[in-house]
Amino acid sequence: MATTKPYRVLLYYMYTTIENPEEFAAEHLAFCNSLELKGRILVAKEGINGTCSGTVEQTEKYMEAMNNDPRFDGIVFKIDEEEGHAFKKMHVRPRPELVTLRLEDDINPHEITGKYLEPKDFYEAMKQEDTVIIDARNDYEFDLGHFKGAIKPDIESFRELPDWIRENKETLEGKKILTYCTGGIRCEKFSGWLVREGYEDVGQLHGGIVTYGKDPEVQGELWDGQCYVFDERISVPVNQKEHVIVGKDHFTGEPCERYVNCANPECNKKILCSEENEAKHLRACSHECRVHPRNRYIVQHELTEEQVAAALEKIEAGK
Repeated sequence: MATTKPYRVLLYYMYTTIENPEEFAAEHLAFCNSLELKGRILVAKEGINGTCSGTVEQTEKYMEAMNNDPRFDGIVFKIDEEEGHAFKKMHVRPRPELVTLRLEDDINPHEITGKYLEPKDFYEAMKQEDTVIIDARNDYEFDLGHFKGAIKPDIESFRELPDWIRENKETLEGKKILTYCTGGIRCEKFSGWLVREGYEDVGQLHGGIVTYGKDPEVQGELWDGQCYVFDERISVPVNQKEHVIVGKDHFTGEPCERYVNCANPECNKKILCSEENEAKHLRACSHECRVHPRNRYIVQHELTEEQVAAALEKIEAGK
Protein backbone atom coordinates (compact mmCIF):
# COMPACT_ATOMS: atom_id res chain seq x y z
CA MET A 1 0.00 0.00 0.00
CA ALA A 2 1.51 3.33 -1.04
CA THR A 3 2.04 5.86 1.70
CA THR A 4 0.00 8.98 1.03
CA LYS A 5 0.73 11.03 4.17
CA PRO A 6 4.11 11.98 5.64
CA TYR A 7 3.37 11.15 9.29
CA ARG A 8 2.09 8.17 11.23
CA VAL A 9 0.44 7.65 14.58
CA LEU A 10 1.31 4.35 16.24
CA LEU A 11 -0.90 2.70 18.86
CA TYR A 12 0.35 -0.42 20.62
CA TYR A 13 0.63 -2.33 23.87
CA MET A 14 2.08 -5.57 25.13
CA TYR A 15 1.85 -7.44 28.39
CA THR A 16 5.41 -8.60 28.99
CA THR A 17 7.93 -8.50 31.83
CA ILE A 18 9.97 -5.32 32.25
CA GLU A 19 12.22 -5.82 35.26
CA ASN A 20 13.03 -2.17 35.99
CA PRO A 21 10.31 0.15 34.63
CA GLU A 22 12.00 3.33 35.91
CA GLU A 23 15.30 2.55 34.20
CA PHE A 24 13.56 1.37 31.02
CA ALA A 25 11.40 4.52 30.90
CA ALA A 26 14.44 6.81 31.12
CA GLU A 27 16.31 4.91 28.41
CA HIS A 28 13.23 4.66 26.20
CA LEU A 29 12.55 8.38 26.48
CA ALA A 30 16.10 9.13 25.35
CA PHE A 31 15.67 6.74 22.42
CA CYS A 32 12.33 8.28 21.37
CA ASN A 33 13.81 11.77 21.60
CA SER A 34 16.73 10.70 19.42
CA LEU A 35 14.18 9.69 16.76
CA GLU A 36 12.25 12.96 17.31
CA LEU A 37 9.05 11.08 18.10
CA LYS A 38 6.25 12.65 20.14
CA GLY A 39 3.70 10.81 22.22
CA ARG A 40 2.81 9.19 25.52
CA ILE A 41 4.12 5.80 26.64
CA LEU A 42 3.39 4.06 29.94
CA VAL A 43 5.74 1.42 31.31
CA ALA A 44 5.13 -1.04 34.16
CA LYS A 45 6.57 -4.32 35.34
CA GLU A 46 3.69 -5.95 33.45
CA GLY A 47 4.52 -4.35 30.07
CA ILE A 48 4.18 -1.30 27.85
CA ASN A 49 1.26 0.78 26.54
CA GLY A 50 2.01 3.53 24.07
CA THR A 51 0.94 5.86 21.32
CA CYS A 52 3.34 8.10 19.45
CA SER A 53 3.67 10.03 16.21
CA GLY A 54 6.48 10.76 13.79
CA THR A 55 7.45 10.68 10.15
CA VAL A 56 7.27 7.42 8.23
CA GLU A 57 11.05 7.03 8.56
CA GLN A 58 11.04 7.78 12.30
CA THR A 59 8.19 5.38 13.06
CA GLU A 60 9.78 2.65 10.92
CA LYS A 61 12.99 2.93 12.97
CA TYR A 62 11.00 2.79 16.18
CA MET A 63 9.01 -0.30 15.17
CA GLU A 64 12.19 -2.02 13.96
CA ALA A 65 13.90 -1.41 17.31
CA MET A 66 10.88 -2.68 19.25
CA ASN A 67 10.59 -5.79 17.09
CA ASN A 68 14.29 -6.53 17.65
CA ASP A 69 13.83 -6.48 21.44
CA PRO A 70 13.02 -10.04 22.65
CA ARG A 71 10.72 -8.60 25.34
CA PHE A 72 8.41 -7.27 22.63
CA ASP A 73 8.42 -10.26 20.31
CA GLY A 74 5.06 -10.35 18.51
CA ILE A 75 4.04 -6.78 19.36
CA VAL A 76 1.34 -5.40 17.04
CA PHE A 77 1.33 -1.77 15.90
CA LYS A 78 -1.90 -0.12 14.79
CA ILE A 79 -0.95 2.56 12.26
CA ASP A 80 -2.80 5.69 11.16
CA GLU A 81 -1.42 7.93 8.43
CA GLU A 82 -1.60 11.65 9.23
CA GLU A 83 -0.44 15.02 7.90
CA GLY A 84 1.50 15.92 11.04
CA HIS A 85 2.26 15.08 14.67
CA ALA A 86 -0.61 14.04 16.94
CA PHE A 87 1.26 15.10 20.09
CA LYS A 88 3.16 18.15 21.29
CA LYS A 89 5.77 16.42 23.45
CA MET A 90 7.29 13.02 24.21
CA HIS A 91 6.55 11.40 27.58
CA VAL A 92 7.60 7.96 28.83
CA ARG A 93 6.41 7.33 32.37
CA PRO A 94 6.75 4.38 34.77
CA ARG A 95 3.48 3.25 36.36
CA PRO A 96 2.34 0.60 38.88
CA GLU A 97 -0.23 -0.65 36.31
CA LEU A 98 -0.70 -0.19 32.57
CA VAL A 99 -4.44 0.20 33.08
CA THR A 100 -5.86 1.21 36.45
CA LEU A 101 -8.15 -1.46 37.89
CA ARG A 102 -6.58 -1.45 41.37
CA LEU A 103 -7.62 -5.03 42.13
CA GLU A 104 -6.46 -6.63 45.36
CA ASP A 105 -5.45 -9.68 43.35
CA ASP A 106 -4.24 -8.45 39.95
CA ILE A 107 -5.06 -10.13 36.63
CA ASN A 108 -2.31 -11.52 34.40
CA PRO A 109 -3.72 -11.71 30.84
CA HIS A 110 -1.16 -14.41 30.01
CA GLU A 111 -2.86 -16.63 32.59
CA ILE A 112 -6.53 -15.66 32.33
CA THR A 113 -8.43 -13.57 29.79
CA GLY A 114 -11.60 -13.69 27.71
CA LYS A 115 -11.82 -15.30 24.29
CA TYR A 116 -10.25 -13.17 21.55
CA LEU A 117 -12.77 -12.37 18.81
CA GLU A 118 -11.62 -11.01 15.46
CA PRO A 119 -13.76 -8.18 14.00
CA LYS A 120 -15.99 -10.47 11.91
CA ASP A 121 -16.61 -12.83 14.83
CA PHE A 122 -17.31 -9.91 17.16
CA TYR A 123 -19.72 -8.46 14.59
CA GLU A 124 -21.63 -11.76 14.37
CA ALA A 125 -21.64 -12.21 18.15
CA MET A 126 -23.14 -8.75 18.67
CA LYS A 127 -26.19 -9.76 16.62
CA GLN A 128 -26.94 -12.87 18.69
CA GLU A 129 -29.66 -13.03 21.32
CA ASP A 130 -28.72 -13.20 25.00
CA THR A 131 -25.60 -11.16 24.27
CA VAL A 132 -24.61 -8.26 26.50
CA ILE A 133 -22.12 -5.75 25.07
CA ILE A 134 -20.17 -3.86 27.73
CA ASP A 135 -18.13 -0.78 26.91
CA ALA A 136 -14.93 -0.94 29.00
CA ARG A 137 -14.00 2.72 28.53
CA ASN A 138 -14.67 5.97 30.36
CA ASP A 139 -18.04 7.72 30.16
CA TYR A 140 -16.86 10.56 27.91
CA GLU A 141 -15.45 8.03 25.43
CA PHE A 142 -18.80 6.24 25.23
CA ASP A 143 -20.68 9.52 24.77
CA LEU A 144 -18.74 10.25 21.57
CA GLY A 145 -19.27 6.81 20.02
CA HIS A 146 -20.09 3.17 20.79
CA PHE A 147 -21.43 -0.06 19.33
CA LYS A 148 -25.18 -0.25 18.76
CA GLY A 149 -26.86 -1.74 21.82
CA ALA A 150 -23.78 -1.45 24.03
CA ILE A 151 -24.27 -0.85 27.73
CA LYS A 152 -22.77 2.28 29.22
CA PRO A 153 -21.87 1.35 32.79
CA ASP A 154 -22.82 4.09 35.26
CA ILE A 155 -19.20 4.88 36.10
CA GLU A 156 -16.75 7.68 35.47
CA SER A 157 -13.54 5.67 35.14
CA PHE A 158 -12.34 2.17 34.25
CA ARG A 159 -11.35 1.27 37.82
CA GLU A 160 -15.02 1.51 38.91
CA LEU A 161 -16.06 -1.22 36.45
CA PRO A 162 -15.64 -4.27 38.74
CA ASP A 163 -17.97 -2.76 41.37
CA TRP A 164 -20.54 -1.97 38.66
CA ILE A 165 -20.43 -5.57 37.40
CA ARG A 166 -21.02 -6.93 40.90
CA GLU A 167 -23.94 -4.53 41.42
CA ASN A 168 -25.52 -5.70 38.14
CA LYS A 169 -24.80 -9.40 38.47
CA GLU A 170 -28.43 -10.46 38.02
CA THR A 171 -28.62 -8.71 34.63
CA LEU A 172 -25.48 -10.42 33.35
CA GLU A 173 -25.79 -13.98 34.65
CA GLY A 174 -26.32 -16.60 31.97
CA LYS A 175 -25.58 -14.16 29.15
CA LYS A 176 -22.80 -14.10 26.58
CA ILE A 177 -20.68 -11.09 27.52
CA LEU A 178 -18.80 -9.10 24.89
CA THR A 179 -16.45 -6.33 25.88
CA TYR A 180 -14.45 -3.79 23.90
CA CYS A 181 -12.13 -0.81 24.31
CA THR A 182 -10.01 1.46 22.09
CA GLY A 183 -7.01 -0.75 21.36
CA GLY A 184 -7.65 -3.89 23.39
CA ILE A 185 -5.46 -3.38 26.45
CA ARG A 186 -8.22 -2.70 28.98
CA CYS A 187 -10.26 -5.69 27.82
CA GLU A 188 -7.36 -8.10 28.29
CA LYS A 189 -7.58 -7.52 32.04
CA PHE A 190 -11.28 -6.78 32.34
CA SER A 191 -12.35 -9.90 30.43
CA GLY A 192 -9.94 -11.98 32.53
CA TRP A 193 -11.48 -10.52 35.66
CA LEU A 194 -14.96 -11.46 34.36
CA VAL A 195 -13.82 -15.04 33.81
CA ARG A 196 -12.36 -15.15 37.31
CA GLU A 197 -15.68 -13.83 38.67
CA GLY A 198 -17.38 -16.90 37.23
CA TYR A 199 -18.76 -15.66 33.90
CA GLU A 200 -18.24 -18.53 31.48
CA ASP A 201 -18.91 -17.00 28.05
CA VAL A 202 -16.74 -13.88 27.75
CA GLY A 203 -15.42 -12.48 24.48
CA GLN A 204 -13.22 -9.46 23.82
CA LEU A 205 -12.69 -7.51 20.60
CA HIS A 206 -9.17 -8.41 19.53
CA GLY A 207 -7.26 -5.25 18.67
CA GLY A 208 -10.05 -3.03 19.91
CA ILE A 209 -12.23 -0.48 18.13
CA VAL A 210 -9.31 0.84 16.08
CA THR A 211 -8.74 -2.57 14.48
CA TYR A 212 -12.48 -3.09 13.97
CA GLY A 213 -12.72 0.16 12.02
CA LYS A 214 -9.88 -0.82 9.71
CA ASP A 215 -11.15 -4.34 9.01
CA PRO A 216 -11.92 -4.61 5.26
CA GLU A 217 -14.80 -7.03 5.80
CA VAL A 218 -16.88 -5.46 8.59
CA GLN A 219 -15.79 -1.88 7.75
CA GLY A 220 -16.81 -0.65 11.20
CA GLU A 221 -20.46 -1.64 10.78
CA LEU A 222 -22.69 -1.50 13.90
CA TRP A 223 -20.59 1.36 15.31
CA ASP A 224 -22.24 4.73 15.87
CA GLY A 225 -20.31 7.98 16.31
CA GLN A 226 -16.55 8.47 16.51
CA CYS A 227 -13.83 6.73 18.52
CA TYR A 228 -12.19 8.89 21.19
CA VAL A 229 -8.38 8.81 21.05
CA PHE A 230 -5.88 10.21 23.54
CA ASP A 231 -4.02 12.61 21.29
CA GLU A 232 -4.54 15.94 19.55
CA ARG A 233 -6.90 14.39 16.99
CA ILE A 234 -9.42 13.71 19.82
CA SER A 235 -11.43 11.32 17.64
CA VAL A 236 -11.15 9.04 14.61
CA PRO A 237 -13.87 7.57 12.35
CA VAL A 238 -14.79 3.89 12.66
CA ASN A 239 -17.86 3.06 10.57
CA GLN A 240 -16.91 3.21 6.88
CA LYS A 241 -20.48 2.53 5.70
CA GLU A 242 -22.48 5.21 7.52
CA HIS A 243 -21.80 7.96 10.01
CA VAL A 244 -24.32 8.38 12.80
CA ILE A 245 -23.66 11.18 15.29
CA VAL A 246 -24.48 10.10 18.85
CA GLY A 247 -22.70 12.87 20.75
CA LYS A 248 -24.91 15.62 22.18
CA ASP A 249 -24.00 19.23 22.90
CA HIS A 250 -23.66 19.72 26.66
CA PHE A 251 -25.74 22.90 26.53
CA THR A 252 -28.38 22.30 23.86
CA GLY A 253 -28.52 18.55 23.29
CA GLU A 254 -27.91 19.10 19.58
CA PRO A 255 -25.81 16.51 17.69
CA CYS A 256 -22.14 17.29 18.37
CA GLU A 257 -18.75 15.58 18.12
CA ARG A 258 -16.49 18.41 19.30
CA TYR A 259 -14.86 17.94 22.70
CA VAL A 260 -13.35 20.70 24.86
CA ASN A 261 -12.15 20.71 28.45
CA CYS A 262 -14.02 22.84 30.97
CA ALA A 263 -12.12 26.11 31.43
CA ASN A 264 -12.10 25.72 35.21
CA PRO A 265 -8.70 24.03 35.82
CA GLU A 266 -10.04 22.42 38.99
CA CYS A 267 -12.84 20.78 36.98
CA ASN A 268 -11.34 20.14 33.53
CA LYS A 269 -14.34 17.98 32.60
CA LYS A 270 -14.60 16.96 28.96
CA ILE A 271 -17.73 18.42 27.40
CA LEU A 272 -19.17 18.19 23.91
CA CYS A 273 -20.07 21.59 22.54
CA SER A 274 -20.11 23.70 19.39
CA GLU A 275 -17.73 26.63 18.90
CA GLU A 276 -20.71 28.95 19.34
CA ASN A 277 -21.67 27.44 22.69
CA GLU A 278 -18.05 27.35 23.82
CA ALA A 279 -17.91 31.13 23.40
CA LYS A 280 -21.39 31.74 24.81
CA HIS A 281 -20.75 29.68 27.96
CA LEU A 282 -17.11 30.72 28.41
CA ARG A 283 -16.12 27.07 27.85
CA ALA A 284 -17.45 26.15 31.28
CA CYS A 285 -19.70 23.22 32.12
CA SER A 286 -21.60 25.08 34.87
CA HIS A 287 -22.18 28.53 36.37
CA GLU A 288 -19.71 27.74 39.15
CA CYS A 289 -17.02 26.98 36.59
CA ARG A 290 -17.85 30.08 34.54
CA VAL A 291 -17.25 32.38 37.49
CA HIS A 292 -14.17 30.52 38.72
CA PRO A 293 -11.34 33.05 39.24
CA ARG A 294 -8.98 30.98 37.08
CA ASN A 295 -11.35 30.35 34.16
CA ARG A 296 -8.89 29.66 31.33
CA TYR A 297 -11.22 30.84 28.57
CA ILE A 298 -11.55 34.27 30.18
CA VAL A 299 -7.77 34.51 30.64
CA GLN A 300 -6.99 33.24 27.14
CA HIS A 301 -9.35 35.73 25.47
CA GLU A 302 -8.47 38.56 27.87
CA LEU A 303 -12.12 39.25 28.64
CA THR A 304 -12.91 42.23 30.85
CA GLU A 305 -15.16 42.02 33.90
CA GLU A 306 -17.81 43.87 31.91
CA GLN A 307 -17.63 41.33 29.06
CA VAL A 308 -17.89 38.41 31.48
CA ALA A 309 -20.84 40.03 33.26
CA ALA A 310 -22.57 40.58 29.92
CA ALA A 311 -22.01 36.93 28.95
CA LEU A 312 -23.41 35.70 32.26
CA GLU A 313 -26.43 37.98 31.93
CA LYS A 314 -27.09 36.68 28.42
CA ILE A 315 -26.96 33.07 29.62
CA GLU A 316 -29.36 33.85 32.47
CA ALA A 317 -31.75 35.61 30.10
CA GLY A 318 -31.77 32.62 27.77
CA LYS A 319 -32.92 30.17 30.43
